[in-house]
Amino acid sequence: MTSPPSRPDVQQTLPSPLDSIPDLRAAAKWILASAGAVGAALLGGGPLVAIGKVPDAGHAALAGLGLLVALCGVGWAIWRTSDVLIPPITTLATLDEPELKPLRELIARSPEAFYGSVARDVAGLTRHRQIAAGLRAKLAEEGDPARRRAWESALERTRANIAISDAYQRRLLDFIHVWQVHAKLRRARAHTLLAGVVVAAGATVFMLATAEPAHPGGPATPAATPSVSTAAT
Repeated sequence: MTSPPSRPDVQQTLPSPLDSIPDLRAAAKWILASAGAVGAALLGGGPLVAIGKVPDAGHAALAGLGLLVALCGVGWAIWRTSDVLIPPITTLATLDEPELKPLRELIARSPEAFYGSVARDVAGLTRHRQIAAGLRAKLAEEGDPARRRAWESALERTRANIAISDAYQRRLLDFIHVWQVHAKLRRARAHTLLAGVVVAAGATVFMLATAEPAHPGGPATPAATPSVSTAAT
């Protein structure tokens, strides 16, 4: 009797999809650091720029509103990007989520790469455990030695299939997990881009409110001083 394989050959030859998780989160940390630097510049430099340049309360309120809008944009980018650093809950049911549609299409084009030879879909990966449960129940009820040996042989083959399907199931869960993190990062990039527009709008309002008013007639030119002639008569 041969022992069932612990995992298929694909698990031994290909790298784990989870190897890309650190790179994805490093990209998210870079976005967070950039957003934090922008926020620090706004908080540290904005009030200093406004000192002595706000002519009245209306301009002061406008400058404060612009600074608040810009900081809201920074907070928006940080909030959405920080989701990438939170490990998502991953199950086989997660594969049905809308953001994993590209992964489902990839699996549909090459199901054997994700399910192996023991299954053709997600339900097939768990089917062998259900079969094993039924065989164990029949084995417990069977009293005939010949039939018991037949049930034991079938159960042993099913256990071998379970070992293979479990390995593919773990690898599929790894793919789903990586795809979840990648989808979060892609969504965070889009939100960061929109947040950048908000920051730019707020900064523009702030600069307009703190800009020195231009003189309507342009710079004043000094009046010419008449010269007095002291020629001798």
